[in-house]
Amino acid sequence: MTKQTLVQGTLLLIIAGLVTKILGFVNRIVMARVMGHEGVGLYMMAVPTFLLAVTLTRLGLPIAISKLVAEADATGDRSKVRKILIVSLAITGILSIVITIALFIAAPLLAEYFFTDDRTIWPLLAIAPVVPVIAVSSVLRGYFQGLQNMRPSAYSQVIEQVVRIALVALLTGLFLPYGVEYAAAGAMISVIIGELASLLYMFSMFKVKKKMRIRKGFFKQLKQGHETMKDLLNIALPTTGSQLIGSVSYFFEPIVVANSLAIAGITTAVATAQYGELAGYVIPLLFLPTFITYSLSISLVPAISEANAQKKYHLIEHRLNQALRLSMLSGGIAAVIMYVYAVPIMDLMYDSPTSASYVKIMTPFFFFLYFQGPLQAVLQALNLARSAMINSLIGALVKLTAIFALATRPEFGIMGAALGIVISIVVVTLLHFATVIKAISYTIVVKDFVLCLLSILITGGGAVYLYQYMMPQFSPVQGLTICVSATCAIYLFVLIFFKLLSKEDLKHIPFIKRWI
Repeated sequence: MTKQTLVQGTLLLIIAGLVTKILGFVNRIVMARVMGHEGVGLYMMAVPTFLLAVTLTRLGLPIAISKLVAEADATGDRSKVRKILIVSLAITGILSIVITIALFIAAPLLAEYFFTDDRTIWPLLAIAPVVPVIAVSSVLRGYFQGLQNMRPSAYSQVIEQVVRIALVALLTGLFLPYGVEYAAAGAMISVIIGELASLLYMFSMFKVKKKMRIRKGFFKQLKQGHETMKDLLNIALPTTGSQLIGSVSYFFEPIVVANSLAIAGITTAVATAQYGELAGYVIPLLFLPTFITYSLSISLVPAISEANAQKKYHLIEHRLNQALRLSMLSGGIAAVIMYVYAVPIMDLMYDSPTSASYVKIMTPFFFFLYFQGPLQAVLQALNLARSAMINSLIGALVKLTAIFALATRPEFGIMGAALGIVISIVVVTLLHFATVIKAISYTIVVKDFVLCLLSILITGGGAVYLYQYMMPQFSPVQGLTICVSATCAIYLFVLIFFKLLSKEDLKHIPFIKRWI
């Protein structure tokens, strides 16, 4: 089995994550062009149910499997690795059967009584077949990660997206003549086939690399696996807490939005189309910069953990300041580009320039999200994962309450849902920050943050000038490319001028430090 070092494995997963995000945007662009706002809305209403089913099926087991397999492999205990796989497959297998049956039963009820658009039944029903596939793939993914071989996980993510993109246009176009609800179901079927292709790849890698026979004595090993099950669940259940809160919150989001808009007097078809614009176009775009802060968070956990174990609290404070400054810098350029160039970006990507109004309203508040990953990483490193989970729970309740309070008012409508989402982001970020301050003695370096803010404002001014006077001189694609490139160049020049970036800072970002 080919192992990678921590940096190599992290770099591989980050590159795969970036490729997957880019392919995911291509997938959304294809759906938007074929199905329109209403079709995307139906699809996006089903997606939270899909993610909740995935969370419940996985139950945090990939991380638990990875940890236990790594420990067993370190001691050369192949029989324990085999037992871990058998018990994990049994747990996820049973869960997948229960959840699949539950989805078939619940889909008509959810469509009719919760989403207020009974056409969602078809994409909801299309989710069910993917659950058993995800059950097996999650076990294999945890197994490979435990053996420190990140290639199967990384490659399988890319394969899944490539297959999905290859089929989404075909399937949505094939079913569209029968109605947008069938086109949305076709898009969900492309997800199923993509996940199946990913599983087949990982299974083939497992067959080639494995040194054990799983089927031999399966039930005998299962009967003797009580201790292994206990070990798995002791790790998996606490891990899945925050994920489950996020998934449940996301599951209820379209339900609350749909019912709130109905109370506001907005018709079902219009509400579905508006939710498609918000959840299918705008939010994925605003989440894109978290790729950088996620990378930063990966290196931050061991760095803070090491300093905390050595009781070097001044070092914790120093590294936290570095992380927050880098988060502000990376989030700053993203915020400037998305705010100033919102209209051409949404027009070129989704043929939906009206969606730019959501982008402009949400971008300043989404700036808080770019601090959230590093702050949560610090809490995990300081053994405050439970506090982070409570903060997430509070944020979820705030989000659903705010959406209902604002979206039911006709003067807000779907914009009320957008505001509810950003209010939640601000609340969770501030709670994380307050928890960190309470845990450690932390002093904000005011000079750095003032200079960061000044850099963002200067770049924003330059971007506005480019947008108004340079972009009209070119075609939309050329103009956007030239102006965004020039904006980034202005930002880099200002950062160098203010001496806000150093080699030491860049070394904390895994996919950059390899090249420094």
